[in-house]
Amino acid sequence: MALNPFQPQPRVPFVAAAPAVSLEPCRIYGSVYLERDPRRRSLCFGVVYEEPEESFADVLVFAEDNKLFADKPGLWYFTEARDFADYALFVTDNRGLADFSIHYTKVRSFAGCRK
Repeated sequence: MALNPFQPQPRVPFVAAAPAVSLEPCRIYGSVYLERDPRRRSLCFGVVYEEPEESFADVLVFAEDNKLFADKPGLWYFTEARDFADYALFVTDNRGLADFSIHYTKVRSFAGCRK
């Protein structure tokens, strides 16, 4: 059919561009790798800002010692290997460039989403 010069070419259906999906910080849990090298920013899932004040943070993060216990939002297990992480997040020092901000807490029950 494609080689027949007398047959009109089939029309390609219009495919709309996929809508831009905003990052949902309340759905991030499990093993997380924090990338600080700006050359690898494009390989990361999102951009995060480490907020020094708890009241301005979007997510309160508790660092779990075991990956199996990082099963709810805000409970993160930090891994040293990027390939073994569920999420790779780029850490920026500019709050305006971040998708969301985090603050570390020492109490497990305080961890979670602030929205």
